[in-house]
Amino acid sequence: MVRFTIIFFLSLTLMMSLRISDFRVANAQESEVFSQALPGYTYRFPRDFNSHDDFRIEWWYYTGNLEEVGTSRPFGYQLTFFRVALDTTDRKINSSKWKVDHIYFAHMTLTDIDGKKFHYFERINRKGVGNAGADSERLMVWNEDWSLKSEDEKHLIEAVEVGTGIKLQLVPMKNLVFHGQNGISKKGRDPGNASHYFSYTRMKTSGTIFIEGKTYKVLGTSWMDHEYSSNQLNNELAGWDWFSLKLDDQTELMLYQLRLKAGGVDSFSSGTLVTADGVSRHLKRNEFIVRPLTEWKSKRSGIIYPSGWELELPSFRIKVKLSPDLLDQELYGLRSISASYWEGSVSIEGNVGGDLVKGKGYVELVGYGKPLLQDLPD
Repeated sequence: MVRFTIIFFLSLTLMMSLRISDFRVANAQESEVFSQALPGYTYRFPRDFNSHDDFRIEWWYYTGNLEEVGTSRPFGYQLTFFRVALDTTDRKINSSKWKVDHIYFAHMTLTDIDGKKFHYFERINRKGVGNAGADSERLMVWNEDWSLKSEDEKHLIEAVEVGTGIKLQLVPMKNLVFHGQNGISKKGRDPGNASHYFSYTRMKTSGTIFIEGKTYKVLGTSWMDHEYSSNQLNNELAGWDWFSLKLDDQTELMLYQLRLKAGGVDSFSSGTLVTADGVSRHLKRNEFIVRPLTEWKSKRSGIIYPSGWELELPSFRIKVKLSPDLLDQELYGLRSISASYWEGSVSIEGNVGGDLVKGKGYVELVGYGKPLLQDLPD
């Protein structure tokens, strides 16, 4: 088996973003090892909250918009746990606790809106002697002392780094939403260019935020994504823009547009609209419009990102404007992905069906510094 350090370096260097979705398999033998996200998949719970070790890529992703109890001081946060399968040839015959069959990494951010400061941290580990892992029998994911676990219907998340982080309890306010159609969220024309993807689009959130040693009791709402796949994206893509919106009329909206290296937006871009009563509807590319309004240039990376958007769904009489709560919400120079990306809290104002609405949400911008590198070398 290739030494851990070589695999680790190659894999993390070739990952381009938070939603690293391909890690294309180098040969046919490897491609047969992993399950593929194919039509007809039937979700089963609570099993599908847990780790799916037969798929190559998996993440548990939380973003939230919170306020301090008593002062309404606003914060945003992101916590994402990733599992990436690396070793394929001897997974079943090598029982060593030091074998390199998975890499686990995690990203955590806090946006202190009033303080005008963005904090971000990362963790990188292998399973080893329990440094990190994801349980296939229960919802339990950890990276050292950062953790996600379930308790009845509650999700408990905790991640604190040098006095800054989160300790939160999340309770679903709506039923699960399944993105895409026929069990998959399709991202390309080839079989397997897809993922299994579901969300809690609104979760009541309470707990504590820590910023540089100070504590803040908070309340608010969060969004949870769980996604797993083995060969999700295609080589024509440069990156993506992803939006999650929670409006005060209890509507939620998820959109992603896949940007092509040649320019333009891929036809497999899509989304999901969730009405106040929890009914969800799949959105095709031609049913929504994303208009960037301005740009922001990072002083650290030099990357120019769109900053501010207008989203429109003409058939649903939805038109909203998104404004970043802080311009600089860039995760710069991450070791775990050898890249930078922008992910941040946004405020929303607009119109739904003739009624004025406001809201909060999150936006993720991937692949602006350089296009995605999705192939491992032969």
